[in-house]
Amino acid sequence: IGRIPVISALQSLSEDALMDILTKPKNALIKQYKKLFDMEGVELEIDEEALRAVVKEANNRGTGARALRSMLEGVMLNIMYELPSQKNISKCIVTRDVVKKNADPVYIYKERKQTA
Repeated sequence: IGRIPVISALQSLSEDALMDILTKPKNALIKQYKKLFDMEGVELEIDEEALRAVVKEANNRGTGARALRSMLEGVMLNIMYELPSQKNISKCIVTRDVVKKNADPVYIYKERKQTA
């Protein structure tokens, strides 16, 4: 039995579809990163604009949903590497500048208890 080649034309995913892939499934990429940060005791927040920037770049590359993981990895790798060495961080906010300009994320620190 031989193989029959199948050629099919596919439509590229819209930005809304890519956004849904990034956020809605049970094991969505954003949920996975939030869980990883939660294991470090840090709450992760990713702005809507940052997500749109990732989706727009993935759409520009033309690789669809496959580009989402690699793009997020590129953005989050340095943050995840530096996070354990920084103390008293309660929240990490990833903004559009972090995605577009490789800027540092916004860190919110825990308040230190003052001794009397």
